[in-house]
Amino acid sequence: MQPPASEHVLFQGSDFAEWASLNDTIMGGNSRAGCRTTADGLLLEGQLVAAGGGFVSCRSPRLQPPLNLSPFSALQIDLDGEGRTLKIALGCRDGAMGLTELIPGGVRWVIDVPTQAEGTTRLTIPFSDLRPTIRAKPVGLPLKFDTSGITRIQVLHSKFGDAGALNPGFRPGEIRLLIRSIRALP
Repeated sequence: MQPPASEHVLFQGSDFAEWASLNDTIMGGNSRAGCRTTADGLLLEGQLVAAGGGFVSCRSPRLQPPLNLSPFSALQIDLDGEGRTLKIALGCRDGAMGLTELIPGGVRWVIDVPTQAEGTTRLTIPFSDLRPTIRAKPVGLPLKFDTSGITRIQVLHSKFGDAGALNPGFRPGEIRLLIRSIRALP
């Protein structure tokens, strides 16, 4: 019998160096935000415009090889979120020979998470709570999240929530989010 896994740091400080912004400009929107590493973590800052998409984000590069988080049950993310409701999105192997990656954006496993107005919020995201979506719309297929093959991690502020409806915590305008660390929890 294997001993239980202990907490594992996935990203903090310079580990975020390869992360990049992805904004609604890919779909004709006008939001402008960038990601950069700082001594405190990954900083996303810019201007969020609701019309034409309404999202800004920072995301990991495509993780090759995929992260095997099968010994773990959740992610823990420490971030300064300005009281916004954010969306955490993970990509994973799909069990369908990669066919879902042929869909622009692919299947993303998401959850909405509220943050404190001030200071650092510690989020615990059980993998079992993630819901499959394609372009902010829920997927009705019986898909299974593959914790042994995580291919991407993304933190977004979007006008759409994880169930496809409008995000009640969405705020356009200036945005400044600091992702301090991402850990895997047993």
